[in-house]
Amino acid sequence: MNYRQFLAARFARIYPAHLFILLTMLGLVLAAPLLGIGLEHGRFNAADFVGTLLLVQAWFPRETLALWNGPAWSLSAEWFAYLAFPAYAALAFRLRTRPWVIIGLAAISFVVLDAIYRAQFGRVLPRAEDSMGVLRIIPEFLYGVGLYYLGQRWVPSPRVSVMGALATSVALLSLMQFGADDRVIVAAAGPFILALALLAKAGVRTFLSHRVILFAGEASFALYLVHIPILMVWRNAAQALAGWPGDYRMGVGELTALLMLTLAAAAAIHVFVEQPGRRWLREWMTPRPVDPVEAKRSVHSDQGEPF
Repeated sequence: MNYRQFLAARFARIYPAHLFILLTMLGLVLAAPLLGIGLEHGRFNAADFVGTLLLVQAWFPRETLALWNGPAWSLSAEWFAYLAFPAYAALAFRLRTRPWVIIGLAAISFVVLDAIYRAQFGRVLPRAEDSMGVLRIIPEFLYGVGLYYLGQRWVPSPRVSVMGALATSVALLSLMQFGADDRVIVAAAGPFILALALLAKAGVRTFLSHRVILFAGEASFALYLVHIPILMVWRNAAQALAGWPGDYRMGVGELTALLMLTLAAAAAIHVFVEQPGRRWLREWMTPRPVDPVEAKRSVHSDQGEPF
């Protein structure tokens, strides 16, 4: 697989749901005045829309959030990493037999970028989102590369892999529950992800292997992208049409209804937007290879990753 095919696969993976939600938000913003719903002046502006459309909204310093689709800031950072992948690949190829060196370089770059970001913006690097959130992806992507090569060297037994998954899960959840420093949580997320990968590598099947759970995992990307827009629309509509308070405090009934709506929306976007959108983009951007050997190498999963 060449670089063009790699970019096509990754673009097809992240863009259909993003574009659908962004255009839906555009329609809602345009319709809001007609429904008597006031919007904060200047927050939904053309410049932010174009930046979000092009996935560059997290590449530059900014004072306010790009509200067109808040979670999409991470797609902006992710897209930057995909564009920069040749640089990562060159480094990884040289150090592929020394994964701990790659992880060490990731740690050093994280510390340096964190110091720069705190000096410039007064926040730790994991809090970088719309404002230069792209800086987060530089060391974190490298961290992932190192963990990948580390995982290639380990073939744990099913028992060891289960124990590792449980231990890293408890550690990560404990750090989050007790309000540990965000930088520590980011570091702990690495072993957690690696442990889950090794669980699969060891052939361990758990309740997570059930087809319903697998579908939920596949649709979680759409859930991540759509939950904030739905929450914003829900609360603004409730305030304007029903006179409810403008804060985001909710009772159990409202939370349950909102959760059901969000899950249903995510499932629908995954089935009717993501899956056909990925297939269409991959076929359009990367014509089918003629060589049967290359065709076999270029088979893609439903998630858009080449096997």
